[in-house]
Amino acid sequence: MSQSPARRTVLRGAALAGVAGFGVAACSPGAEESAVPDKPVELGAAAEVPVGGAKLYREDRLVVSQPAKGEYKCFGAKCTHRGCVLAEVEKNEGSCPCHGSRFDVTTGQVIQGPATEPLPEVPVKTKNGKLIAG
Repeated sequence: MSQSPARRTVLRGAALAGVAGFGVAACSPGAEESAVPDKPVELGAAAEVPVGGAKLYREDRLVVSQPAKGEYKCFGAKCTHRGCVLAEVEKNEGSCPCHGSRFDVTTGQVIQGPATEPLPEVPVKTKNGKLIAG
């Protein structure tokens, strides 16, 4: 006589399947919104982006650099490999937490794969001291 799995085993399997499914959706192309906003997004004070540095706006899936005083560059912060949002920016390099791709956030270019496509450029301007992307 075979015994049915314990309720606890079934529930644990269902929970793990749910977590695994979430991980796949978070890193699948098109799983989230586009890396390029379809309408203008106010990011905050332009002064928060250091000259010669960059700031990651993870919730907005954008990264902004300021290569020279008053000159801003903005890129979508979704990795072009599988769509994960960059986790951090250090020394003008954005890092993907999913598969290790790295990008130059001043140009959008790939520094280290597996990504092969650069980050998409997003128009950015300042208005009344605030950054507006898109």
